[in-house]
Amino acid sequence: MRKLLRRRIIVPLLALTIFFGGTAFKSDFFEIAKQIEIFTTLFKELNMNYVDETNPGDLMDTAIKSMLEDLDPYTNYYNEQDVESARINNAGDYTGIGANVLTLKDKLVIVEPYKDYAADKAGLKAGDEIIKVDNVVVADFKDDAGNLLQGAAGTNVNVTYLREGKTETATIKREAVDIHAVPHYSMVNDNIGYIVLRKFNEKTSAETISALRALKNQGAEKLILDLRGNPGGLLREAVNVTNIFVPKNQLVVTTKSKVKKYNKTYYTSKEPIDTEIPLVVLIDGSSASASEIVSGALQDLDRAVVVGARSFGKGLVQRPKKLTYGTQMKITISRYYTPSGRCIQALDYWNRDENGNATRVKQENYNAFKTKKGRTVYDGGGVQPDLELDATKLSTITKAIIDENLIFKYATAYYYSHDVTDLNNFSLKDSDFNDFKKFLAANNFNFETQTEKAFANALSVAKEEYLNEEINADYTDLISALNRYKSKAIDDNKTQLLSLLSDEIVKRYFYREGLYTYYVANNFEIQKAVEILKNPSNYLSYLD
Repeated sequence: MRKLLRRRIIVPLLALTIFFGGTAFKSDFFEIAKQIEIFTTLFKELNMNYVDETNPGDLMDTAIKSMLEDLDPYTNYYNEQDVESARINNAGDYTGIGANVLTLKDKLVIVEPYKDYAADKAGLKAGDEIIKVDNVVVADFKDDAGNLLQGAAGTNVNVTYLREGKTETATIKREAVDIHAVPHYSMVNDNIGYIVLRKFNEKTSAETISALRALKNQGAEKLILDLRGNPGGLLREAVNVTNIFVPKNQLVVTTKSKVKKYNKTYYTSKEPIDTEIPLVVLIDGSSASASEIVSGALQDLDRAVVVGARSFGKGLVQRPKKLTYGTQMKITISRYYTPSGRCIQALDYWNRDENGNATRVKQENYNAFKTKKGRTVYDGGGVQPDLELDATKLSTITKAIIDENLIFKYATAYYYSHDVTDLNNFSLKDSDFNDFKKFLAANNFNFETQTEKAFANALSVAKEEYLNEEINADYTDLISALNRYKSKAIDDNKTQLLSLLSDEIVKRYFYREGLYTYYVANNFEIQKAVEILKNPSNYLSYLD
């Protein structure tokens, strides 16, 4: 037992020593070695002497994750399964059931079955809750249960799932799944093309070029590039996508680090496809990382009009580092800067508040920069659109509804109680919105505002000072006023909520392919982009 423990302790620590010894931490090597020795001693004594039997692997996993929690959320440790998932994400293909699956503590929820892939062919629908995979009960599985669905192409996996409260089973034949970085492109009208860019993997720039060429062959003279909801990915692909629209040898992004070898400048290296085509880029609060490199660079170079809502604000760059036994770390190594010199990082993980939460850069602390033509742009809080749309920015109450998965759940209920066969004539009515409000009430939706939290804290202090009886009536009036506000807030956000509900419901009947077709005809942001592109003087006014 002691020999096994000693081996489990020494090997990871040797790996840590080698890792640190090969970085810029050499100047602090004595302090690092000292802390490793302290930890080694503690870890050994704990495993050998603790009153109950311990699991060294679990303890080490907890220690690593706890240590990394004090840094930013992008510096992570990956076990062997996580490494494979990351490879799949970057490569754009994998072998599995062909569905987007949400892993919860006691079940796997089908978020979206991909059309004509394994899960879809087996009859699974969005909202199905998988509770058992082969003979493994999901609630009893300690690791990521989503890995149970993966396996070699051609092999079968049996799943037990709940649908509308009933238990059902299905056998799914796994297959290779090709995840497109560009899941859709089409013509909006006679001369405006539309390209959806979903993620930045190894295929992104090639697929974007193919889509652009196809649209130009169909008559596209203007273009909408949709980066909404795009979480980012490979930095080099962000540079390559920017290169499609700007000349060779143009600075796109700079990375700066305390480690000199990570200080790099990235220039376009290829001949562009089209440097003249009028371009509108759509972004929202979920456009992050590589999406912000593209939208920020095209904005700084006055090459595109950016429309939508302020982007997420992730200006940090990660790099994977191989560890022992097939594991890896992804480490934040630098910050990136757009051509004008902006770092759009929104959260400060190094100066946290009294509750340990990352602080947001305040607007008064933003710094001004100039685009190529001299327009003023700012750092510190994501990419701010040239045309900011209130409808694109999620309200507080909408975020709370999304966080509780209530739009997703309502769409599931709607799917099993409505028959929708014609995408062109689909629209939600006032009666549907009233049904949704009843659905929220039935699901006990009640979010707590920051104001309520502040009032509750004040009441708690008042009780300690024996003042609560004096202010109870006023406190009750204030809470009643807040509840009236929250009820009114749902109605005030009716347009935004109906749009989100429509998108999720359309996807249930017509898959993602149908959703993009619906977007082209109905989406508010796309319609705004078309308005800008239809008027050349209006388009140019944003860039001067």
